[in-house]
Amino acid sequence: MQLRPGDIVVSTSAKAGTTWMQRILSLLVYGTGPLPDVLSKVSPWIDCRCTDPLDEVVARIDAQEHRRFLKTHLPVDALPFDEKVRYIVVGRDTRDVFMSLWNHYRNYTEVMYEATAAGDPPGGPMPRCPDDLRWLWTQWLTRSSFPWESDGWPFWSHHYHAAAWWEFRALENILLVHYNDLQADLEGEMRRVADHVGIDVAEESWPALVAAAGFEAMKSDGARLLGPMDKFAGGPDSFLYQGSNGRWRSALTPVDLGLYDAVASDLDPALRNWLEHGRKGQ
Repeated sequence: MQLRPGDIVVSTSAKAGTTWMQRILSLLVYGTGPLPDVLSKVSPWIDCRCTDPLDEVVARIDAQEHRRFLKTHLPVDALPFDEKVRYIVVGRDTRDVFMSLWNHYRNYTEVMYEATAAGDPPGGPMPRCPDDLRWLWTQWLTRSSFPWESDGWPFWSHHYHAAAWWEFRALENILLVHYNDLQADLEGEMRRVADHVGIDVAEESWPALVAAAGFEAMKSDGARLLGPMDKFAGGPDSFLYQGSNGRWRSALTPVDLGLYDAVASDLDPALRNWLEHGRKGQ
């Protein structure tokens, strides 16, 4: 696809707040009225190889006349970087990402497994979700899906994605937003996003926009925003599961958390602090 000046690219590791940021941008672009299509078509995931054919996705994006906002799970070194494009990177605590990823993975249906296999993943077909959460945790932190990563199996590395963007965080067209900060001050973070992408919002419109971007509002409107989602058992209700943090505290043992500390110790300490705490940790 051809990037246009003013395009917005949302880049996240999986389960770090991607859909939440897409919804925020849809509200800034369209307001609280109905979208012209489900969110995945209004804001396509361009690098996904297990949905619609690439030429159809590109044609759909090229035909869009609204302010375009695209989704990617790729780090900056895997993207065509453009100074005229606005990038929004969403971060989240590694442990919270894993708990959300666990819920996401275990709700895969046969449709999803067939779709990922048809996408010809480099490491072979996606393995079935294991029954043991703690076993998956050890694999996710110690095995890689690609030679240039040290963790992330069977998806991709949360830490590599974050570290790649972190190096360029001072660039004017990159904005880092954290899941914790969205939870703590949704309106404040939405205003930061609007300023970053240059969308003016009438002051009287903010309360309705913020209300529509809340997790409960998104969950109640999930069927309209996301469509039937036959790739996930339970559809939108399981995809938009809880939107909470801290569930790892009762799911992971001290040994599991010690493994995390060992892996996270290789990160830039400031990056680790941001991933664990958000802007308040800076």
